[in-house]
Amino acid sequence: MEFISRNEIKVLSNPGVQSLQLLNPKNSTSKRVTITRVSVQPGFEQPRHKHDASEQIWIALSGRGLLLLENSEKPFSSGDVVRFEDGDIHGLKNDSQAVFEYISVTSPPIDFGYAYKEENGERNAR
Repeated sequence: MEFISRNEIKVLSNPGVQSLQLLNPKNSTSKRVTITRVSVQPGFEQPRHKHDASEQIWIALSGRGLLLLENSEKPFSSGDVVRFEDGDIHGLKNDSQAVFEYISVTSPPIDFGYAYKEENGERNAR
């Protein structure tokens, strides 16, 4: 068993985007999965990108936005689930007036520190 306390959960952020690193290579010995909780503020986005050697599943918790796919956009809202295969181009734009939140499950695990400008050791209260 592995227990991750609140103070071991790092927060990564870019303008308008915050990612709680719930389970990742820095706080877990898991060789199979990274789990994050991502919040995207109204009008902000995660630009299109890809993961060459990992698949990713997003579970929309609240709000709505647009999936930014390679050559298109698709509505994505609370209750929806999407899976990206290795190499699929994906991103998200919050085109609503409310915060958009989702859980991301990535396998095999990735340390997402490279994709964010700031790292905060203190977990924001939720």
